[in-house]
Amino acid sequence: MITEYEINGEKVFLIRGIIEVRFDKSKYEKLAKKYPKEYIISFSEEKKVLHHTTKRPLVYVSKESGIPLLGHAAFGIIDRGTNLIQVRPITGCNLNCIFCSVDEGKISKTKKTDFIVDPDYLLEELRKVCEFKGNGVEVHIDGQAEPMLYPYMKQLLEGVAEIKEVSVVSMQTNGTLISEKVVEEFEGILDRFNVSISALDQELANKIYGTKYPLKKVLEAAEAIANSKIDLLIAPVWLPGINDEEIPKIIEFALEVGAGKKYPPLGIQKYIPYKGGRKLKDVMSFKEFYEKLRKMEEEYGVKLVLSPKDFGIEKRARYPSPIKRGDVFRGRIICEGRSEGEKIAVVKGRVVTVLTNKGVGEAVKFKIVRDKDGIFLADETS
Repeated sequence: MITEYEINGEKVFLIRGIIEVRFDKSKYEKLAKKYPKEYIISFSEEKKVLHHTTKRPLVYVSKESGIPLLGHAAFGIIDRGTNLIQVRPITGCNLNCIFCSVDEGKISKTKKTDFIVDPDYLLEELRKVCEFKGNGVEVHIDGQAEPMLYPYMKQLLEGVAEIKEVSVVSMQTNGTLISEKVVEEFEGILDRFNVSISALDQELANKIYGTKYPLKKVLEAAEAIANSKIDLLIAPVWLPGINDEEIPKIIEFALEVGAGKKYPPLGIQKYIPYKGGRKLKDVMSFKEFYEKLRKMEEEYGVKLVLSPKDFGIEKRARYPSPIKRGDVFRGRIICEGRSEGEKIAVVKGRVVTVLTNKGVGEAVKFKIVRDKDGIFLADETS
């Protein structure tokens, strides 16, 4: 699973198609005279580790790293007070969507660091949360990323499916990395794919996704899912003034291929401009959005206005948190944060994103300013 090559004076090892380990060629050659390749890759401090798709520095989050899996929005585990647990094993995306709420992809102007979580560590911590939640848990794999870039996905899914409290395993994906082989491998361990398809016109799809979009491949993947034991939900984002005419076509496609064997076949999403995300000119009001959905419900005879109940989602007690807004802590910065000006510190077994100019290894005093859904943001304080 390791590919090696040389480029621009560097020795590069590509692990599982996503973890890129780089060395200065001359320094690597000196090390290679004393140590085996695997030892150098694992322990040498001369290396740079990058996300192969985004080319950003990549932090490998393992148990040994000392980085907890609760507290961050981009990686790890998120509990929003229901029986649905979000699992985010990797950051980074292979598309550059014009509507991206978190400014992901190669063209990102704000993201500076990527993260990937060790599967064994992720499963160990997930089991604790699921045990607390009780039976009937849905584990939903998503993130500030394309989850299928995660090279340990099958291992992760197999582990999740074995957790006794888990009754549903689902995944959000852009579909570009799904093949018939993937569908066959995931049957029996994945219950539902939520596939984001926002246009059926090739030229428009290229514009929306900010790259040469493999439309034919994605549509074939959707059909393969629909023909398997895995349920298919197609989740377009409605972009006013851009893909209005595509939405009816997507509804027709979903119904034609047989999406929604158990769950709703469509989950049409309203475009919402987020702070830090990519902004579009036109924004539809919620009132107009739901009026249009209800009209199309009547026209196509399919439910489009959805609620958590349609997926069996119910409120549950939140996993206990030892941190609350207003708390002041002193901690050490252990790594760079996701975006410019952000650093990551650890307190009370949680990750805290601290806004500070201090560097990795330095101590910092900070005040928690956000604690919603167990995701912690702090400002440096004196």
